[in-house]
Amino acid sequence: MARAFIFPGRGGETIGMGLHYVQAYPSARYVFQEIDDALGQELSRLIFEGPEETLALPENADPAMLAVSLAGVKALEEQGDLWLSQTGSFVAGHGRGEATALAAVDALSAGAAAKWLRARAKAVWSAFSPEKGAVCTVHGLDLATVESLAREAATQGKGICELARDDAPDSHAVSGERAAVEAFLQLAAKKGGETHLLDGIPPLHSSLMEPAVAELQATLAEVEVRAPKLPLVSNVTAYALESADEIRTRLAEQVARPIRWRESVEYMKDHGVTEFLEIGHGDDLSTYVRAIDGKHEAHAIEDAQDIERALDDVL
Repeated sequence: MARAFIFPGRGGETIGMGLHYVQAYPSARYVFQEIDDALGQELSRLIFEGPEETLALPENADPAMLAVSLAGVKALEEQGDLWLSQTGSFVAGHGRGEATALAAVDALSAGAAAKWLRARAKAVWSAFSPEKGAVCTVHGLDLATVESLAREAATQGKGICELARDDAPDSHAVSGERAAVEAFLQLAAKKGGETHLLDGIPPLHSSLMEPAVAELQATLAEVEVRAPKLPLVSNVTAYALESADEIRTRLAEQVARPIRWRESVEYMKDHGVTEFLEIGHGDDLSTYVRAIDGKHEAHAIEDAQDIERALDDVL
């Protein structure tokens, strides 16, 4: 049975996440310590104790989600005496989770991935005024309809409105200038779509983020990137990458390109994957996988109990 390990990005971070790993697994403690040392900050204390409003800042939330996912990887490997590279066929991460996927298969060190995510957060927030941008999630409409409405909204709103995420057959997001995204809201509602406006955040995964790409390319030029021990299925290409040079390129481009998650899952499926293990805080990716193809198994590992179940029933 071919297996893929998948990793969430930012979203839903909570105080205390990952603490159970630290209490039960020495290898998980080392992950948090490595990231603390790399950032020169007690990020672990912030994750475990708060305050919540400080943890929610992108420069903290992004590496925090990385730390929890990698602690889960180490806990799984320690408890099961197994390695991802020996039991999986691919890794993939959603958005910011791509850095986690790379660290999980030793293409990046945990510290380098944490510093990269902090640099990424700062770059995207300075690339385009959050007050002028917005992201809108939409459920219940297919991809062709969403793309058509985004083009219409761009015309009506006299600004950029583009597909930002293709997560599942009826789960997407658009991103762009606020007036155009607001026009999309109205158009999607008329078609019966369920929408949610994420106002006041950078319009990630749209062409408005192009100014950040060059900055991130320069940052990555200073980061050691190695060939991954398992192929990474890229958000940008929706196919597997094994070259360190191409990984650098696609990782920087990602902020200005749509997340092709549905296609990525289908690529892995077409290459024999029938089981997906999501490691991190949350289960959104597992939900997307099941929506894409209900025939395949998708399991979320969020704590020590999930690890025990995975070892008993899956691995």
